[in-house]
Amino acid sequence: MNKLTIIGNLTRDPEMRTTSTGINVTTFTVAVNRRGRRDEQSNQPDADFFRVSAWRALGENCAKFLQKGRKVAVVGAVSLHMYTGSDGQTRASLEVNADDVEFLSSRSDAEAAAGGYTAPAAEAPAAEPQAAPGFTAVETDELPF
Repeated sequence: MNKLTIIGNLTRDPEMRTTSTGINVTTFTVAVNRRGRRDEQSNQPDADFFRVSAWRALGENCAKFLQKGRKVAVVGAVSLHMYTGSDGQTRASLEVNADDVEFLSSRSDAEAAAGGYTAPAAEAPAAEPQAAPGFTAVETDELPF
């Protein structure tokens, strides 16, 4: 069984394209921090980077609702791709073919992380609780627990 679950943040906005057969695919990269390990120079957590491909409707939703900095959980099969970089070095890339993508942060969370401002919601005045038809309102002081 080849199934990987990762939770991390998008490193850039997703990119959607359409294959020659008309199928939509969205790609994005997720940075996953390693617990307890930090880069000695920058004092930032060490991270692993996974390239994610989401196909069809899942990819369309990712392209529509995700953006750089958003936290996501991705479940899917992982594969290793070898390639030669522009400097002639052989490199490896971990790629995940997403079966499921769960959006873990809201747009307002991403905007706040990016320096945006969201005004706090005004609190509505507390309303008296109303008993639904067929039920009797009970004071919480009367409960034995």
